Amino acid sequence: MTLPVITPDEARRLVAGGARLIDIRSADEHVRANIPGAENRPIAALGRIDDAPAVVYHCRSGMRTAANAQRLAAATDCPAYLLDGGLDAWRAAGLPVAENRKAPLEIMRQVQITAGALVVLGVVLGLLFQPAFLGLSAFVGTGLMFAGTTGWCGMARLLAVMPWNRRAAG
Repeated sequence: MTLPVITPDEARRLVAGGARLIDIRSADEHVRANIPGAENRPIAALGRIDDAPAVVYHCRSGMRTAANAQRLAAATDCPAYLLDGGLDAWRAAGLPVAENRKAPLEIMRQVQITAGALVVLGVVLGLLFQPAFLGLSAFVGTGLMFAGTTGWCGMARLLAVMPWNRRAAG
């Protein structure tokens, strides 16, 4: 089932009329930037939404909501919509966005930065000092492939318990 896609202005009008605005991004993404009044219900833990006249779902760019439209539609019996372009389009339309620049970067962005840095480090050290350092790049690449195929990322788990991320969660 495909849900209707609406503009940020249409979503704002629906929410002003009582519709619930549901942010399906992860909690760490929601803390860093969100639409004021949006409820954070990550897609991985989304349950039934039965007490709303209508529901407007959003993510950052609209891709996650579009990819999960069937699951989102099944989560409610009321009229449901997807915010076209997500939070990015909401911001571009000049509508309010609450930002917390002190919140840590989202875990997946931390993984991307760390993995990229370790791959480059392994290559540079391998070329300049000892070819065995290329194993670091291979190890990180293998870890990323494992994470992609299983859905379990050891680097994300490790980064989640780092002091800067624990402080934000508490």
